[in-house]
Amino acid sequence: MSLQSTTIELPLLHRFASELDGCCIPWQGAIVPQPRILEYNHSLAEELGLPQSLASDEGAALLCGMRRVAGSRPVAQAYAGHQFGNFVPQLGDGRALLLGELSDRQGRLRDLHLKGSGPTPFSRGGDGKATLGPVLREYLMGEAMHALGIPTTRALAVVGTGEWVQRETCLPGAVLARVAASHIRVGSFEYLAHRGSMSLLEKLAEHAIARHDPDLAGHPDRFLLLLERVIERQVGLVARWMGVGFIHGVMNTDNMTLSGETLDYGPCAFMDHYHPDTVFSSIDYHGRYAYANQPAIVQWNLTRFAETLLPLIDREDMDRAVARAREQIEHIPQRYRNAWLAVMRRKLGLLQAHADDEALVLDLRQLMQEQSVDFTLCFRYLTEAASGEETPLRALFQASGTLDAWLRRWQQRLARETTSPSRRIHTMRQANPVYIPRNHKVEEALEAAVTREDYHPLQHLMAILSSPFQARPGLEAWEEPAPPSFGPYRTFCGT
Repeated sequence: MSLQSTTIELPLLHRFASELDGCCIPWQGAIVPQPRILEYNHSLAEELGLPQSLASDEGAALLCGMRRVAGSRPVAQAYAGHQFGNFVPQLGDGRALLLGELSDRQGRLRDLHLKGSGPTPFSRGGDGKATLGPVLREYLMGEAMHALGIPTTRALAVVGTGEWVQRETCLPGAVLARVAASHIRVGSFEYLAHRGSMSLLEKLAEHAIARHDPDLAGHPDRFLLLLERVIERQVGLVARWMGVGFIHGVMNTDNMTLSGETLDYGPCAFMDHYHPDTVFSSIDYHGRYAYANQPAIVQWNLTRFAETLLPLIDREDMDRAVARAREQIEHIPQRYRNAWLAVMRRKLGLLQAHADDEALVLDLRQLMQEQSVDFTLCFRYLTEAASGEETPLRALFQASGTLDAWLRRWQQRLARETTSPSRRIHTMRQANPVYIPRNHKVEEALEAAVTREDYHPLQHLMAILSSPFQARPGLEAWEEPAPPSFGPYRTFCGT
């Protein structure tokens, strides 16, 4: 196959490429020996109104980047970023391409983006490839987060390339076809601000407003309001992560989207036994992105975003721009606290707000930490306790007597609710998943797919995770944390 157009018709738009040519470079995916669809997200394809032919061999050639839609303009996006706190002035899509934008059945504009499609001018010496394991992991994690109701990028397809990619060993190559509200990042703004490209920075801000906050268009304070909206989305996102024990692992500014979607599932994982210092990433040596640090990191990242917007917030008085931006940034801890408490109240069945709710949550968390209690099971069994069955919850605590005082406080608090018990139970069941991507089950599924080309464990796990709040007989093994024999868990960026 050569670099030719496909006969498949996709209604691709190219607004980013057309409006922001200084933020991207036209590029083409690499030729690969044998592209084939390994996993295809039929429900997402239906949501996007895509033709069935995209799930074919010809579609695989398109979705790995080696063929293109006639007249399309694939580009590699430019961005910078703070990586583990250190500024890198140029990162960019070193192994990715934006094919363009699609309008879904609800009229929302969505990026169609490739990851692992070959080297670009931003590759910095890398081969631009991706291996099958990390690509499948991102597919699985994105769909799991979507089912949990957490904003996320999603995978449309996993395409095998038919080649071997050298890492520590030779591994099968793959490309991820990813769909997102956009791939505009904090790092996109840092890239232009660092270069002093103020006119292009303003174009990017206007483009972001048109894409994500069109009601702000033309408002005299639209750039300050954009900052506020991005703060709201990112703070709400992290609060939801915290509510399910999710640890992103690489909260660099180039992985923080303006849309408020979770981006990049490289070293992420879900916590089993609760501890605030939990870290999984093999390269997070000092715990910068540990579970408990995520709220502070989102404020740090958003401060970097605010800094890029200062020349737009007030063109005449920089001190005034700083003061106005600082006011937004300083309110982040309270905004996060409100968002997090809203999440945790639902998990505890509290549909109304009372002043002592935060202490109730924190004290339960302390008990969980002291006795190394599984995060997900604790809240799931709390739902059963709200129905009068406390035995499973008590069994989680080695010294169940320490739980008694807390349970009495919780029951007294529930008694102050004016909502019906049935509504409370329904709320808790929708807030406390039965199934999460347990780390040992994820690794079992990926190993089967990568080493034996057996996709049944992965597909079974994804089917379970597609309905995370509904307990089903026969799936008890997928509810439990990893056995002690699994050992300490480490994740890797997968580059």
